[in-house]
Amino acid sequence: MALYLYKAIDSDGKSAKGLQDAANLIDLEMRLKRGGLDLISAKEEDHVASFGSTRIKRADLITFFFNLEQLSRAGVPLLECLADLRDTMEEPSFREIIASMVESIESGKKLSQAMAEHPNAFDKITANLTKAGEDSGRLVDVFKHLMESLKWQDEMASQTKTMMIYPAFVGTIVLAITFFLMIYLVPQLVGFIKGMGQEIPIQTRILLATSDIFVNYWYVILLAPFVLFGIYKLALMANPKLQYHVDNLKLNIWPTGPILRKIILARFANTFAMMYSSGITILDCIANSRDLVDNQVIAQSLQNVMSEIEAGKNLTQSFQKTGIFPPLVVRMLKVGEATGQLDQALLNVSYFYDRDVKDAIKKVQVMIEPAMTLILGALLGWVMLSVLSPIYDLIGKVQL
Repeated sequence: MALYLYKAIDSDGKSAKGLQDAANLIDLEMRLKRGGLDLISAKEEDHVASFGSTRIKRADLITFFFNLEQLSRAGVPLLECLADLRDTMEEPSFREIIASMVESIESGKKLSQAMAEHPNAFDKITANLTKAGEDSGRLVDVFKHLMESLKWQDEMASQTKTMMIYPAFVGTIVLAITFFLMIYLVPQLVGFIKGMGQEIPIQTRILLATSDIFVNYWYVILLAPFVLFGIYKLALMANPKLQYHVDNLKLNIWPTGPILRKIILARFANTFAMMYSSGITILDCIANSRDLVDNQVIAQSLQNVMSEIEAGKNLTQSFQKTGIFPPLVVRMLKVGEATGQLDQALLNVSYFYDRDVKDAIKKVQVMIEPAMTLILGALLGWVMLSVLSPIYDLIGKVQL
């Protein structure tokens, strides 16, 4: 279907503009007629992405659910809310999706069913939460939960990027300096060092050999990371079980592994709490959250939790047996289960990990700066020592 920007009038003669998907102009006119509008003119929107080709950005989803929550709370009917969002959303592909959702709801489908038709915009958890809100009559609260959860995820993603950007930036500088020294500076000194007629010290010979490798095989050094990444991807395709071991390494490698584990578990606890408070059963909460963690080690642990619960054990015992949560978190779950406020206990878990992640990222950043300084200092010291050693040896012989 194409997306049309139309101009129409209603039965009272008032003009209306908007976006509507349709097979052609005749189909557009019929759809508008069912909505009480008479088509005046229409223009097909250009460069609109297809439903399945573009992943909708988190910022657009936050705007979508914020407006939907505010309009619904003010008493605006759902179809009118979606029509307003369709006409005001800046992202063309998202406008097309909302227009399709309006058409689906007009044909008799529920909002959750309309969302499920567009997995590139609304994941399984969002559709399930919306369905729970429809069944319980708490759809406005679900919109608010989804908006807050998306904001929280955006903040966590920002913290993760912050953790990675600084070492990547400093590492790039160190690599650039290394290439400059090995490809330009050291070759300039080779003739001078060899012209002394002195026996070249071992550290100087190692430096010259390293420089030769950079000069003659610089393209291999630059291509090596991409080649290794390609081999890694091919290995995963040939043996999918390898991903489990890679995910386990990600969780245990220092210093990023423990932080990554906390980020994943914080997201799990936040999502679990949101679904549980919306009326979704515990097993469904765990199953949906398991699909969200994007780590096979933790996903397998959550699968074990589900098996333990199905075998008759309570939630606390099941989580304690997996060993993925520390004792303090298990105690929070135990209190929440005993008091009937499991959602609040899980939010406390999410807060606990969120605060811990922020502290850990700050500590890593503090450690990275002196570590990178030491690496760069050691590199420059090695070059200087290797270059100056023959000169010192020559000076010592002249003085003798």
